[in-house]
Amino acid sequence: MLRNIVSNELFTVLIVVGLIVVAIAKLTSPKRFDDFVLVLGNDKYLKIYSRDQKFFDKFDALLFGNLILSVSVFCFISIRHIFGTNSLSLNRMFQLAFAIATFILIKVLVERLIGSLFEIDKLVDQYIFQKISFKNYLGLVLMPINALLLYSFEPNKTLIYSIVGLLLSLNIIGLISSLKANQSLLKHNLFYFILYLCALEIAPYLILYKVFFDK
Repeated sequence: MLRNIVSNELFTVLIVVGLIVVAIAKLTSPKRFDDFVLVLGNDKYLKIYSRDQKFFDKFDALLFGNLILSVSVFCFISIRHIFGTNSLSLNRMFQLAFAIATFILIKVLVERLIGSLFEIDKLVDQYIFQKISFKNYLGLVLMPINALLLYSFEPNKTLIYSIVGLLLSLNIIGLISSLKANQSLLKHNLFYFILYLCALEIAPYLILYKVFFDK
């Protein structure tokens, strides 16, 4: 089966833009980037850089940009092969990227607000930093995966679902690492943190599932 050349050209541009964004992050903060790529098996990055976190961090912003691009490309590849459609609109692509970015950013702002209301600002700030770090790491992981799906392997439902399972597993590993790193703070704020998790980590995804899949 011939692939959709126009679609792949757009995907290629987005992957290249993601590579450029990651390269800029590495060039501007080479030591931090080297620590970041080891974040999954080493909590050194989380311990060092969570102390100096800012409301707007250029390094995290660059990697977040790559995350949005990588997730958007993967979503479109998945949709194209699961639902058997080859149509791809540039507007649809940007709408999807905008929706993903908006969802994550609004969620982070609400999480900070809830953290202030529960008076667990320090715990929530560290948790958000660590969670965003692992999400940005998934953005790096998706870059070669997207390239392989486009140019080496013919995607199918089993392969796509396996990749989704891998990404979820990495995210769970990141969550467990984050909880372990903050266990001393959790002991003193366990009840509020459980409420926080239920309200902002579980409920939003259940709502999205209900809206898009449970019809």
